[in-house]
Amino acid sequence: MTEFLAELIGTMILVILGVGVVAGVELKKSKAEGAGWVLVSIAWGLAVMLGAYAAGNVSDAHLNPAVTLGFAAIGDFPWNKVPAYISGQLIGAIIGAIIVYFQYLPHWRETEDKSAKLGVFATGPAVRSYPANLVSEIIGTFVLVLGLLFIGANELAEGLNPAIVGLLIVAIGMSLGGPTGYAINPVRDLGPRIAHAILPIIGKGDSDWSYAFIPIIGPVVGGVYGAFFYSAMFEGNIGAGFWITSVIVIIALIAAFFNEQKRVNQTASS
Repeated sequence: MTEFLAELIGTMILVILGVGVVAGVELKKSKAEGAGWVLVSIAWGLAVMLGAYAAGNVSDAHLNPAVTLGFAAIGDFPWNKVPAYISGQLIGAIIGAIIVYFQYLPHWRETEDKSAKLGVFATGPAVRSYPANLVSEIIGTFVLVLGLLFIGANELAEGLNPAIVGLLIVAIGMSLGGPTGYAINPVRDLGPRIAHAILPIIGKGDSDWSYAFIPIIGPVVGGVYGAFFYSAMFEGNIGAGFWITSVIVIIALIAAFFNEQKRVNQTASS
């Protein structure tokens, strides 16, 4: 099996199980309807774990462009492999989302809420505020990549790493996922969003492309910064990449803060 195919299959499994649990919770007349955020967070952790077990022996199971780019940025992954990994991840995510569509085929008709249908496939903010939403995705993915590097630095029993990574995803979902639904993975959002746009889902609305840049840019920035931060703080490699990404993250934090203050002032004066 090639690394491209391993990333495709691993990401496909991740999306089938991850998007699948959201469908079960959100769609009408599903036996899991209304099961809630805890179930979603746990199932996403298991989804990542099983995707990692599927691809790990071949490609080290990145399953996420933010991880691939972060590792490449600090020299832990060759740049010439990045296009194959990311293309495999995106294709796998689209295929996985299409499979979930067929799994829940009668339930699209039973569900009238257009936002719920989109929410099965794509992430969206609980409170729409683009600077704050971007920061949420940056922080979540920063913790993800930093956590992956922590895990990789420890000697664990053979085959245990994917299970620990799954627990990391559960922790991120429960602790940091509330504001945006924690994409923390550009293709986890983009692939299913493309599937939502092209599939003949009964009564669907638009695919909210105006928001789609947030779960792409945020995870990429957060993932690359997480890798540079680990390399700088734990390996002593404090280079230009660390300082540049630090400045970008600080600017994002300041912009989000002042945007929220502006909104508070507008609310108070209205």
